[in-house]
Amino acid sequence: MEQHFAICRVAVAPLRTEPSDKAEISTQLLFGDHVEILQQTEKWWQVRNAADEYIGWSDFKQFSKITLEQYLANHNSRYLAPASLQNTIQAEDGSLYHLSPGSSLPLYDSGCCYLGDQKFQVMFQPRILQEDGTPAKASDIIKDAQFFLNASYLWGGKNLFGIDCSGLVQIAYRLNGIQLKRDAWQQAEQGTAVASLSEAQTSDVAFFTNDEGRVIHVGILLDQDRIIHASGKVRTDQIDQEGIYNQELGRYTHKLSDIKRYL
Repeated sequence: MEQHFAICRVAVAPLRTEPSDKAEISTQLLFGDHVEILQQTEKWWQVRNAADEYIGWSDFKQFSKITLEQYLANHNSRYLAPASLQNTIQAEDGSLYHLSPGSSLPLYDSGCCYLGDQKFQVMFQPRILQEDGTPAKASDIIKDAQFFLNASYLWGGKNLFGIDCSGLVQIAYRLNGIQLKRDAWQQAEQGTAVASLSEAQTSDVAFFTNDEGRVIHVGILLDQDRIIHASGKVRTDQIDQEGIYNQELGRYTHKLSDIKRYL
């Protein structure tokens, strides 16, 4: 069967569980995310995100088709929109796009990026990921996560105007050259296990389970006593071996399960 590929051409595109505007948003694609098209209907495409292999349905008008060669070339994109409010690019018709942190700048060269044959002027300094194997810095991951403080919680969200717990973790790490899976339970299967909270380091990722033992929440450790996570909004709370303690509510809200390290 012939393969088809596309790239997200809007700032944020919802990816849904079913081909319907009423269907649940399971995640979001950001500008420059390139995908494989799995199925096509009159309005909807089922796509697989190349970055994290997440599958969902989206309105085809939010994509531009690209060739296999262009799809493969975008695998190596090193240029991203940083944690900033000034991520503006300009299309050749003069229209502006305001990109969310973590958006890719495909085929970036000399201040421009390209979606297929479309050229965009990049009007900000991109975040450039290192190619020499230089490890990410824990302080940079924390700084990028803190950019989202007070952003509202949105199931499936990955941007400043709505983000969920695993989306926050994925974007903070993506901005520092580490690609994690999309959902909390998938992220829990990656990385190296940390034995206990007393051995945890800044930027380690903590996972939390429900009474059935299923991973339902995730956050990034600021230190052994504090965590940044998305719960109602992106916030910082106290953490101990039992879990996250919300001072506003006066109780524990999430039960600690595992800690993983990705650096």
